[in-house]
Amino acid sequence: MAAVLFDFSGTLFRIESAESWLRAVLAEAGHTLPELELTGAARALEAAGGLPGGPEPVELPADLAGLWAVRDESAELHRAAYTGLSRRVPLPDPGLYDALYDRHMTPAAWSPYPDAEKVLRTLRERGIGVGVVSNIGWDLRPVFRAHGLDAYVDTYVLSYEHGVQKPDPRLFSVACEALGADPRRVVMVGDNRAADGGAAALGCRVHFVDHLPVDRRPDALLPVLDLVS
Repeated sequence: MAAVLFDFSGTLFRIESAESWLRAVLAEAGHTLPELELTGAARALEAAGGLPGGPEPVELPADLAGLWAVRDESAELHRAAYTGLSRRVPLPDPGLYDALYDRHMTPAAWSPYPDAEKVLRTLRERGIGVGVVSNIGWDLRPVFRAHGLDAYVDTYVLSYEHGVQKPDPRLFSVACEALGADPRRVVMVGDNRAADGGAAALGCRVHFVDHLPVDRRPDALLPVLDLVS
């Protein structure tokens, strides 16, 4: 194999819990909530799908369905979709909804999976090209830099920068071209079978991992090294 493409959320990194997310934003804004109210709001935000990188909405509101379907095609659509969902949950200050969205874009909100650094470093040592292909509405490069993983990534292909979202093969094609790799010699690694599986249309091999908390998925990326050996 000449290159490996990785998804971001649920593959190389995991977003913080909804409770951690809400606590951080309330603390930054100087708001306090009774504990039961806080944990209840966190559960409601998660169920609503308001946490980007977290679970999808339990029930997608009809008035947001169209926006949700194209949310990763621009920064504006992404913010509108997620703040629209989070606004379904009452919070003590209307400014908190945008603050929650802003929080999820910070490196502190993300943790790399335990084996991510080893896998990316080993691929670099072997001369294998590495790309990150993500459906996303913001620049994730600072997250990689803050966690010391940027040095191992050769190219980033982000949906909002191209106006195209996975599973459209065009996004994977851009990554393969940037790496100078024949798609038939590329592995796409992701957690979403529908979105990441789109790479198969180009002839890429596709390998899936489960989107689990970091403490429950210590070594799921390691088999990727056997695929390119």
